[in-house]
Parts: sequence; C-alpha cells; structure tokens
Amino acid sequence: MTWLDVIGSIAGGLTTLAFVPQVVKTLRSRQTRDISLAMWLLFCAGVAMWLVYGVFLGAWPIIVANLLTLVLAGLVLTVKLANRKRDQACGGESDQACGGTRTNLNQ
Repeated sequence: MTWLDVIGSIAGGLTTLAFVPQVVKTLRSRQTRDISLAMWLLFCAGVAMWLVYGVFLGAWPIIVANLLTLVLAGLVLTVKLANRKRDQACGGESDQACGGTRTNLNQ
C-alpha cells in the first residue's frame, strides 16, 4: 500500500464516517421532512458514479469508501422515499401533528 493509498483510505474513511450520525438519527427518529429529496437523489447518483470510477481504476480506497457511503446514504434515501406521502400530507403542520418532535437547534 502506497502513501497515496493511505491518504485516500483515511480521507474515504472520514467522509464515510461523517454520514453515520445522520443515518443513526434518521433510522431512530424516522423523520425526514427537512431532508431534501433532490439533494439525496443527486448525492447517491454521484457516489454511485464515484464507485464505478473506482472500480474501473481498481482503486480500493475509492471503491470501499464510496460503497459504504452509498449504503449509508441509501438508507437515508430509502426512509425519505418511504415517508414521502406522510411528509407531503403534513405540509405546514407542526411536527407534533405529524408524529414527531422538533428540537431547538441551540440545544
């Protein structure tokens, strides 16, 4: 393993780990109303393309990091898509009316 592979592995690990808190929060709360569907669709498509790029290069740091990131982001996207009808029905209603709670950002 070259030093470039080490740097790539560390970078991939850090950026992949950055998704874990959002995935855990989403899976626990099942609340996705404030998550942009367009952003997550574009992001997952981009990560999938990075994965294909890594496969063609045979670059394991790119492959592993993007495969794990795609799984994590895909989990959030799956919950978001499952919640679409509920989120649209809630519209401007309070989070309590839609079965959730909103926390103060300053907490």
